[in-house]
Amino acid sequence: MVPAEPPELARVRLHESWKSRLSDALTSPHMQALRAYLLQQREMGVRVFPPAGQMFAALDATPFEQVKVVILGQDPYHGPGQAHGLSFSVPPGVAVPPSLQNIFAEIERDLGFPKPRHGHLQAWAEQGVLLLNAVLTVEAGRAGSHQGKGWEPFTDAVIRVLAEQREGVVFMLWGSYAQAKGRMIDRTRHCVLRAPHPSPLSAYRGFIGCGHFSAANRYLQGRGQTAVDWRLPA
Repeated sequence: MVPAEPPELARVRLHESWKSRLSDALTSPHMQALRAYLLQQREMGVRVFPPAGQMFAALDATPFEQVKVVILGQDPYHGPGQAHGLSFSVPPGVAVPPSLQNIFAEIERDLGFPKPRHGHLQAWAEQGVLLLNAVLTVEAGRAGSHQGKGWEPFTDAVIRVLAEQREGVVFMLWGSYAQAKGRMIDRTRHCVLRAPHPSPLSAYRGFIGCGHFSAANRYLQGRGQTAVDWRLPA
């Protein structure tokens, strides 16, 4: 008889390929403390982004076996209506934030694709680009407010399981916060691309000109995989 799934795990909305590999992390004391903290915040009327049902959207949109590229962000956008669980992405109809504008500027420079009119990156996720933040929630108007609350061990587990159980994944690590997570990635098994963060404060100190999007595709094609189409549908 198959043992019953823990109730707290059964309620988590993410693809089964991840849930089966992250069950220990999802039921860890860190996550239980984080769950209690988030519940308390919501009961106090604190606005938390993204909505509860979208916290694990990145892991739901891109199954484990399909991950080709990981783009690691820091924490979700903290403005109303922006965060929906995919790093750097915003829902349709929401203005493109400055960091994402710089990502599009580098794609245009690197690959010649014109900047899209929206910032909804679901099409990338469906091609195997895991759009993961290091911290998966944030308080409205307070960037970085949920750092140190328990998300980091969980997202470490995501990076670790990819690094250990897969080969040939491209990790795009932008900024010191993302690069710190690179310590667990074996560079003989994976491609690790490092650059400054695409925020307006640092994009022109090396992000613009990094060539990561063409480099990722060259690496994937060199391993016989399909390149990512970095264009977005209208």
